[in-house]
Amino acid sequence: MDKIHIKEILLRAIVGINPDERINKQDVVISITMYADLDKACKSDDVADTIDYSSVKKRVATLVENSEFFLIEKLAQAVANICLEDEQVKKVDVLVEKPGALRFARTVGVEISRSRV
Repeated sequence: MDKIHIKEILLRAIVGINPDERINKQDVVISITMYADLDKACKSDDVADTIDYSSVKKRVATLVENSEFFLIEKLAQAVANICLEDEQVKKVDVLVEKPGALRFARTVGVEISRSRV
């Protein structure tokens, strides 16, 4: 299976359980790997034959910037759902990281994998 990577999208979101996290947006870093058969696009060199990853990134950014999740797990699932809206995407891996979430740790992250049912 072929892969399209979107790495380290830096966004700001309301995410967390502490009172200040419910008020102040925090940095989140999102990386996405979408699995698809890209053979047709490789042969045709036509953008219509591949996944519009610019559109995926824009929809993810809109979701994240307007979200108010308590858990980064839930945020990761919402990002995966956006990716799976494109029928070409057979599987997606989503990594959501929250820099500075833990003292003395550079980041905390959750990675999930979801497949088309």
